[in-house]
Amino acid sequence: MKHYLIYTNQQKDKNLETTNRIRTFLEKKGQTVSVITDGGMNSEQMIPIKERNSGESVAGGMGEVHCMLVLGGDGTVLRAARTIARADIPILGINLGTLGYLTEVELNGLEDALQRLLTDDYFTEKRLMLEGTVAYADDTKEEEWALNDVVISRSGSLQIIRYNIYVNGQFLNSYNADGMIVTTPTGSTGYNLSAGGPLVDPGADLIMMTPICPHSLNQRSIVLSSKDVIEIEIPEGKDGGNQTVEVSFDGSHMMKMQAGDRIRVCKSSRTITFIRLNKVSFLEVLHKKMGE
Repeated sequence: MKHYLIYTNQQKDKNLETTNRIRTFLEKKGQTVSVITDGGMNSEQMIPIKERNSGESVAGGMGEVHCMLVLGGDGTVLRAARTIARADIPILGINLGTLGYLTEVELNGLEDALQRLLTDDYFTEKRLMLEGTVAYADDTKEEEWALNDVVISRSGSLQIIRYNIYVNGQFLNSYNADGMIVTTPTGSTGYNLSAGGPLVDPGADLIMMTPICPHSLNQRSIVLSSKDVIEIEIPEGKDGGNQTVEVSFDGSHMMKMQAGDRIRVCKSSRTITFIRLNKVSFLEVLHKKMGE
């Protein structure tokens, strides 16, 4: 008997129809199931999840889970990944959204996918994550993780922000732009793509940096090694004025930064594992999704 965790987006799974469909199927096969609804957890459904290489419980005291089934779109998968970032639990994405680059299963093949899951007829794929540390001018720090991207964007008035970029401690360039995106290969199909950044195979071992609406023709995306460390400093604005920006991790968990603050972004020691049922190449997925 195995234990499965369902993480479901209630806005996309009306009346938990698909959630109950999965739960019924698994329980009839003798498995046990717990459910997390996106945005909160019922305390009666909480189970322990152990942090990898540690006996410490994480994610609100949740325990042993075979895998997490995530119902929704890419945004739901990202939120689920953040929930279990410190636990070694593979994710199987079930698409209730539109494009679904991070989801593996469509509803018309749901029962077949669940049966393969029960018989361990699948392979896994690890994805790198980013670790971001905001160092404030008052010497305090905040740390967060992202599977897709870390985005620094202007806050408040529609002003252009100046960003000083350092790589491995060496000054690279100053950018005048609406914002900066530091992305993983997994995140290349997200905000990075909308901002004109390159598409990258999600299995690649690298980090990309893409300016948002740069105010110069020669300021474009930069592809770096995953071993590189990026630091983005917020300097004073024109005439010594203050500049304020927001930092988001995978489109959530916001932090405020201003002149004198900086953020350090690098490859995290944590990874997220995805369950894959089909050996479909990234180019095949890309072709299908871009045609939708």
